[in-house]
Amino acid sequence: MSAKVLDQPPNPAMTITEEPLESALLDELPVTEQRDLINTARPLAVKTENLTRIYKVKGQKKSKGEKKNDASQKILLALDGVNLEIYQGELFGLLGPNGAGKTTLIKILTTLLAPTSGTCYVDGYDIVKQSNEVRQRINMVSGGETSGYGILTVRENLWMFSQFYGVTWKDAHQRIDEMLKIVELEDKANDRISSLSTGQRQRMNFCRGFITDPKVIFLDEPTLGLDVNAARIVRKFTVDWMHKNPDRTVLLTTHYMAEADELCDRIAIIDHGKVLACDTPANLKRTLQKQPVFEISASGIDESGIEALGHAPGVVNVTGEPDESGSFYKLNFILEGESAIGSVVNTLTAQNGSVINLQKNEPTLEDVFLKLVGRSLSEDNA
Repeated sequence: MSAKVLDQPPNPAMTITEEPLESALLDELPVTEQRDLINTARPLAVKTENLTRIYKVKGQKKSKGEKKNDASQKILLALDGVNLEIYQGELFGLLGPNGAGKTTLIKILTTLLAPTSGTCYVDGYDIVKQSNEVRQRINMVSGGETSGYGILTVRENLWMFSQFYGVTWKDAHQRIDEMLKIVELEDKANDRISSLSTGQRQRMNFCRGFITDPKVIFLDEPTLGLDVNAARIVRKFTVDWMHKNPDRTVLLTTHYMAEADELCDRIAIIDHGKVLACDTPANLKRTLQKQPVFEISASGIDESGIEALGHAPGVVNVTGEPDESGSFYKLNFILEGESAIGSVVNTLTAQNGSVINLQKNEPTLEDVFLKLVGRSLSEDNA
């Protein structure tokens, strides 16, 4: 059965039309304002408005033999008024600890779960009122997923899923061959999936998500269970797939900060069902550090020399401690601006000091996450 495609999304609010942006005018604006203007000229792939999901959990038995009190129910607020806008062509990241609401949000966006309140649109269609139209335009890949039928081969499973979406015979075979080659599963095409390893099955699931050529794809921990090489292949293909068609959109959840930092155009950090921050990785890190921080390893100086460095032009603060060997000092500088590093080096030289190593310390995405959430993802997964 062929998927029915509607010419125009029924929700005009999802399509933002603007006059063409003059490049000369754009160049005069700060980079952040340029990005905001370009984004507002693009249609929205996903939009949520005050999205809320509440679970009612029945009371538990207090002791052995005591009857469960069905009347008492706990309220679990999984999503609390989530507002998100994801633009067409974005690779959008969603970060949060376990229990933050990520899985609930993805289930709602993929029509697997209804919201308690609020509205949500995917590619211009209401996920509740027009769920069939949404399903024709999306797909999903989940890490650790065990989808598929063990008695079928890899090729048969992928063919079956392609037919659920009405992919033509020719396109299905071509895409299956291409995807199996990309994820290096060509030699397993005719093997039953019950014989595959966990990593091989995950690569097959990744293929399944893309053979339908969705407009919006949800990648929920797609590199979970993959070795380093397979994870690299998955990341590279995802980026290449988007570049071939700027209308495609990816929503990615991951516990690997480096993966999110490398891939995502923008990232939303979510905890306790609320969006705590949403911006580009660079801007999220910039909020954590307003002034540049430099670390210098220097020999030939003492405490009085460090005090003199604190009075150098442009230095806000300097701290230092001797190395374990006692042969040099590790100095940490907070400066008014990056240009002040010149006066620091000049002052250090005047104190008969020598620079062994100099580096600028940048905050990481993990640092941002830790400040907003209160714990790191690595702690959460420990």
